[in-house]
Amino acid sequence: MDATLQIKDLCKSYSDFALDHVSFTLPQGCIMGFIGENGAGKSTTIKAILNLIRRDQGEILVFGKDNIQDELEIKERIGVVFDSMNLPDLLRIQEIKKMMPSLYRNWDAAEFAQYVDRFELPGKKIVKDFSRGMKMKLAIAVALSHHAQLLLLDEATSGLDPIVRDELLDLLLEYIQDPANSILFSSHITGDLEKIADYITFIHKGTIRFSERKDLLLEKYDVLKGSDSQLRQLDPTAVKGVRHNQFGIEALVERDKVPASWITDPASIEDLMVLIAKGEQQ
Repeated sequence: MDATLQIKDLCKSYSDFALDHVSFTLPQGCIMGFIGENGAGKSTTIKAILNLIRRDQGEILVFGKDNIQDELEIKERIGVVFDSMNLPDLLRIQEIKKMMPSLYRNWDAAEFAQYVDRFELPGKKIVKDFSRGMKMKLAIAVALSHHAQLLLLDEATSGLDPIVRDELLDLLLEYIQDPANSILFSSHITGDLEKIADYITFIHKGTIRFSERKDLLLEKYDVLKGSDSQLRQLDPTAVKGVRHNQFGIEALVERDKVPASWITDPASIEDLMVLIAKGEQQ
């Protein structure tokens, strides 16, 4: 399978934080959920992909091309939605429609008009007066209206009500029906990613902890709710993270290394993220 995005040994250092040899691959035609706590490095990685910050070392290939040497060509084929609107507050829909052809060679006015109608975006209001949901719909309409083949979404559904979130998730699933299209979707809402993601990549404190197919992750791990004595009976390599509470322990364990008679629950993406992080803290 061809790769839409390849990141190899990406490093970027700040005074209080560093991306430490970040590596992962987004296959073409797939949705990758990009998860991690606030400050873990998700937005920094996305900014490095867009060459908004200069990496210290490593390689970023988008559509097989270097993201710095072929930056303009690559950006013509990328749609970007951040958690805040990046369009001027005083513009209206018609003014945005007139402005965009000067920014994208492949701008499709008819497709944009179709999204505006579908999302019922108000033509007379300025962007500043849009609700958060309307602003995100507008941002996604812009991102999709120049035939982008890679969508980069950075907390795009954060703060949206469940109905609007569900509508946007349906749109992303429609978009990915074209096998040439791919999505890197950074989100704290792990339930959304469980619905639509093919791959999950977890970054914690600037380091990738895992990057695997979602189905394989959910098949591999369970959550054991039990006692310290049970925990001591397990092969230490089977335990990926532990959280202690007043009732005992919650442990992320490899399903096939736990006695069949023990009671466990299937691990969610949130369980994976929280318990692996807790395990590393301990």
